[in-house]
Amino acid sequence: MSKPRKVKVVIWGFGAMGSGMAKMILEKEGFVITGVCDLHPNRVNQKLSAVLNQKISTRQDVVIQEHIESLVSKKQADIVLLATDSFTKGAFYKIKWILEQGVNVISTAEEMAYPYANEKELSKELDLIAKKHKATVLGTGINPGMMMDYLVIALTGVMSHVENIEVSRVNSLSPFGETVMEEQGVGKTIEQYNELTKSNQLAGHVGFKESTQMICDAIGWKISHFEQSMSPIITSVDRKSPHGFAKAGDVAGVDMRAFVSVNDEIKLIMKHPQQIEPSLGGVQTGDYITILGTPPVHMAIQPEIDGGIGTIAICVNMIPHVINSRPGLKTMLDLPVPRAIQGDVRDQIERK
Repeated sequence: MSKPRKVKVVIWGFGAMGSGMAKMILEKEGFVITGVCDLHPNRVNQKLSAVLNQKISTRQDVVIQEHIESLVSKKQADIVLLATDSFTKGAFYKIKWILEQGVNVISTAEEMAYPYANEKELSKELDLIAKKHKATVLGTGINPGMMMDYLVIALTGVMSHVENIEVSRVNSLSPFGETVMEEQGVGKTIEQYNELTKSNQLAGHVGFKESTQMICDAIGWKISHFEQSMSPIITSVDRKSPHGFAKAGDVAGVDMRAFVSVNDEIKLIMKHPQQIEPSLGGVQTGDYITILGTPPVHMAIQPEIDGGIGTIAICVNMIPHVINSRPGLKTMLDLPVPRAIQGDVRDQIERK
């Protein structure tokens, strides 16, 4: 029996994450990139091969377009990888429009990993739109989406009782693009950082509300109080990453903390210091999960799971699960366990 047609993918947003997804897809069997949309003047109207600096088959060597409207329809795309925003409000109208074309979406927007935490009404609306047009939308990434929430939830599956949880992700921001550098205040002086913080212009890590709500909803904890903090990480040496620079004495990243109370008792603590080129500051990266209960669980991964590769991979690897899913707004809790695509992706697609 011949294989079904290839999975058609459109990528919207072609920065560090979007271009990384394209490279991964081009290495896999059973995919075809049918369109790319981006606003950067250095990319618009350029062929994919020129931007990625690699040879690409004629069929997939598409010209990057400024406008998405000509790229997305049921005939042209099975799924859109949307890598443009951090917040649900920012991504909402893009996702809504894609769904209205009857096309599935995977969004890298951090809040979309569990949008019910901050945007209940928009979440309900997206779910209704997706179901009406028989499409599926998922938000995911390395964090939120995996390391500080989904993996924690999975580890509680071997426990009969959970007393409290502490999660730490000490990671590098170096793989990420300009938007993340701005959100973290990378390269700002301490004076600039303080001014931006006072005026709520620095996002820091986006996703603590989403991760904590996902964990608590999954295991049945009712949150009575949530708070988070953000402190600057000042570098003592010059640091340079592909998309960021911080000179000695300036901000190289932020140390984020979150505390969640259940029945007015702190049950969940999250620690997330992240910065460019952490090794230059003598920092060893890693992912750590400690769950006290029966039996206790202690997990440590050193160095950290690479944030850039991890985000790229989980978005691409979830494509068949999103295509197979029933229509609606989904989270990682709703879909099968993520796994690497090592063979032809079409082997994972359910024939309907």
